[in-house]
Amino acid sequence: MHASTVHHFCCGLLGNVPPGCSTLRGCVIDSTELLHLRRCVELARQALEEGDEPFGSVLVSGDGAALAEDHNRVASGDRTRHPEFELARWSAANMTPEERAAATVYTSGEHCPMCAAAHAWVGLGRIVYVASSWQLAGWLSEWGVPPPPVRTLPVNEVAPGVTVEGPVPELADEVRELHRRRHTGS
Repeated sequence: MHASTVHHFCCGLLGNVPPGCSTLRGCVIDSTELLHLRRCVELARQALEEGDEPFGSVLVSGDGAALAEDHNRVASGDRTRHPEFELARWSAANMTPEERAAATVYTSGEHCPMCAAAHAWVGLGRIVYVASSWQLAGWLSEWGVPPPPVRTLPVNEVAPGVTVEGPVPELADEVRELHRRRHTGS
């Protein structure tokens, strides 16, 4: 394996797949993709610093150029202001169907059902996430946080045709810490 490639196992090994897992196959995330994911964590941190939930996402073209990025803005009162949803809207307005299909959305957390549906409806390509919805649900439960009003589902239960890769262990602890700060106040 090339030195700049990091190999990840997505959610489970030998068929031991927790609920909320999107795939069983190994994920190969190269150093450039890891940089995009690091940017997502930075955007999540920015959201937290601005009083919002810590989620961040980057839309990258098929040729590797970062096209757009955003972080959660639900503190505005509009609970649909997720970065993945905003990037789906942006892509529909600014990219051809072919460009959308070749693009990748990198994100700090696996898409919620609303964002997964938006992703599929506009025809975006692959999703790569740091922390799974299953991981987030476990953390929230551990901290005594009530579940969200919409069921936590893996992307492929909402959008079965989307290629999904994650979680990415190298950054998961950072994402967990951001959520801990948000939900425990410490």
